[in-house]
Amino acid sequence: MTTPLTWLQRNAGQAREELFDFLRIPSISARSEHKTDVTRASEWLATRLRAAGLTAGIFETKGHPVVLGEWRGAGPSKPTYLVYGHYDVQPVEPLELWSSPPFEPTVRDGRIYARGSVDDKGQLYLHVKALQAHLETHGHLPVNVIVLAEGEEEIGSENLSGFVAEHASRLACDGVIISDSAMFAPGLPSILFSLRGLAYLQVDVEGPKSDLHSGSYGGAVVNPATALARIIASLHDDARRVAVPGFYDQVVAWDDSVREQIRALPFSEEEFRAEAGSPALGGEAGYSTLERNWTRPTLEVNGLLSGYTGEGAKTVLPSRAMAKISCRLVPDQSPDEIAALVTEHVRRVAPPEVTVTVRSLHNGRPWRATLEGPLFEAGKRALERAFGKAPVLTGEGGSIPVVGDFQRILGAPVLLMGFGLPGENAHAPDEWMSVENFEKGMAAAAMLWEELVTRDS
Repeated sequence: MTTPLTWLQRNAGQAREELFDFLRIPSISARSEHKTDVTRASEWLATRLRAAGLTAGIFETKGHPVVLGEWRGAGPSKPTYLVYGHYDVQPVEPLELWSSPPFEPTVRDGRIYARGSVDDKGQLYLHVKALQAHLETHGHLPVNVIVLAEGEEEIGSENLSGFVAEHASRLACDGVIISDSAMFAPGLPSILFSLRGLAYLQVDVEGPKSDLHSGSYGGAVVNPATALARIIASLHDDARRVAVPGFYDQVVAWDDSVREQIRALPFSEEEFRAEAGSPALGGEAGYSTLERNWTRPTLEVNGLLSGYTGEGAKTVLPSRAMAKISCRLVPDQSPDEIAALVTEHVRRVAPPEVTVTVRSLHNGRPWRATLEGPLFEAGKRALERAFGKAPVLTGEGGSIPVVGDFQRILGAPVLLMGFGLPGENAHAPDEWMSVENFEKGMAAAAMLWEELVTRDS
């Protein structure tokens, strides 16, 4: 008798070839010249969802389209689950650092190299094939399923929360499943329990109307670059804590049991340091590296621009200076509140001889999982069956803003079961996904549907 798992094993090669076709579409959402490619990727995905046995449509937004697939044959008495992913990808520059063309998928040493292989086309498509496996072998799914894929995740999901709110009744579900993250280590399945939020700001400091001769005006006119440097220096204290008043007021402490689980993970600080290529590790005093990355908020300077930076010397007093600043947030910090606190602090410490403007560019809410309930328990069982090991709980230092939006708008729990691996180069040259994880991920996704209904969760 053919089962979903045997079907997936028999069709693994075909699934990989279909994924390669998906990866060949340069759906770079950040670049206007790739707008038609993003649309083409949405059409390709909708076609494959229909081939898998779902109904599927494409919904236009003010930006890139949303693809919506549905299978509701289980009936209104059965639960409904929503699978989310994104089909857009990051830009590929610097192109010269790729070992093979970014949109020509290549398998080397058990890895699929291509832009979007792990973030997130590979992880999204394994769910499509898992659904198809059930429909091809059983003719039905044990639950109702919605597949929602967007084309703007890499540029902040600007239109998705509005889409979810507008279609909340259609998207109503008992849980949301997302695979857009990494396992803690090879062979060690993981469930993500937290995501940090984001408040991203730009600070502009303006002084004289144009660059000035530093000999003629230096010491008589306040230098915007120096003023910005002093502002930045004021953002942290000597213990590397953020020095913005009120920054930590809404931070919810983690239970000691969770901190103990984090510390018990097989993590090497030296390997982490070497991977980063840093002379040493450092951060907020009193926390381990993983705790800093997963459970503590941060404030970082992402970019600086001022004055003459070309070859040789040019003695100017710059007329302006700019910094990009990001704050990674944890529950229950509000992006808007943190942006306001940082703005107030910057204005307070800025010298009066310059004009300072602070703009909020992007934000996202932090998220913290509920580590119990039918979806969480089914996810644990499915991952253990597929990988032969019980999953560990991990956090993520980055942000997936839509996770909080789903929980807030739909009132549904979210399960993050990712199949990436450390060092997979997401957002960087030579992005890759493990062939083994793609295949085991399909199996885990197929098992998840069974686990949701075959046992008391």
